[in-house]
Amino acid sequence: MARLKFGAFLAPHHPIGEHPLLQFRRDLDFVEQIDALGFDEFWCGEHHSSGWEMIASPEMFLAAAGERTKRIKLGTGVVSLPYHHPYNVAQRMVQLDWMTGGRAIFGSGPGALASDAHTLGIDPMTQRDRQDEALAIIRRLFKGERVTAKSDWFTMNDAALQLLPLQEEMPCVVASQISPSGMTLAGKYGIGIISLGSMSTQGLMALPTQWGFAEDAAKKAGTTVSRSDWRVLLSWHIAETREQAQREAGPGLMRWHNEYNVRTLQRPGLEPFTSPEDAIEKTAGGENAASTIGTPDDLVKTIKNLMQVSGGVGTIIGFVHDWANPENTRRSWDMVARYVIPEINGYVRGLRESQKFLVENRAVFERAGQAVMAKIMENEKAAAALAQTGPGRVAIPTINAPDLQKEAAKRKA
Repeated sequence: MARLKFGAFLAPHHPIGEHPLLQFRRDLDFVEQIDALGFDEFWCGEHHSSGWEMIASPEMFLAAAGERTKRIKLGTGVVSLPYHHPYNVAQRMVQLDWMTGGRAIFGSGPGALASDAHTLGIDPMTQRDRQDEALAIIRRLFKGERVTAKSDWFTMNDAALQLLPLQEEMPCVVASQISPSGMTLAGKYGIGIISLGSMSTQGLMALPTQWGFAEDAAKKAGTTVSRSDWRVLLSWHIAETREQAQREAGPGLMRWHNEYNVRTLQRPGLEPFTSPEDAIEKTAGGENAASTIGTPDDLVKTIKNLMQVSGGVGTIIGFVHDWANPENTRRSWDMVARYVIPEINGYVRGLRESQKFLVENRAVFERAGQAVMAKIMENEKAAAALAQTGPGRVAIPTINAPDLQKEAAKRKA
């Protein structure tokens, strides 16, 4: 079975009030941390309003992150294509790919915040069609084609990239939330998907239906989609105990929901949480909750449930948030790397089996102890020293050690 990949998605969602310079630096520190921990991917988004989402150019941020990391893939999560001339997007992604040594992933979307579209004078009704139109052009440019195209929002005359991506084929991924448009677009072009709507229980349960949209579109277009290229977003905060995790994350979770989702975005149907305990229960309570606030074992259970519900995905992407303070947040991601990822991917299975085999077959290895004792008894001084042997005084690996205490007792008798 192919191993499950893991990544992180930084929208970002940062509460207003902290020095932006320090926040950007801490975000870069975070990318450096998860690169060292062995995570496979890091994603950051593009936003121009709301106060909480403060990265305006994911390409610039990822270029800086590329200088501080070694192996982690760096994805735009996402470039909002209707906001930009397609040729400029293609150029920036090629630049990023070369600057990161071929680690760029091109993630695109129609634009998530209505306030961003309003600022740029873009009719929301045109955004998804424009993403489709731009994506087709950008993929042609990546392949080295010379493109002439005229649209109601851009013109290109004999346009070609003078430098192609460093990667033989740059991975392309589209964002999918609630509507079928993202999945349909992935199927149409046979490219990857990052599902951002799975942070709610309803979104998690809708994953099989969403995947069906991609498969139907691929069949219609004569392409193929692979579950290995499907990324699904989850949120978590992990600590040594469930109580500790809830204590660390509860107040920040309540603030994020009440101040951002309810009061700033004013998302329909959402009500403020009344307490940190209420926030925990409504976000991470229940059997099919998409958020996990608890122990590594709790997150392992959530991921296994997602794999069963969805039918299988290629990458689990953790949502980066400020529910807990920076120190506890860093420790949470550290624990995911140390305990969750190896459990999911079976990295410690062989170690457990080796230990179990030794325990269950102890009698097989007793001859090793007999061999040690035979050599001791061949030496008169060594045999005499047995009477002085006490617990822990002999540095012999346990598997090879005879029962020296038992032999010492015999000698004394």
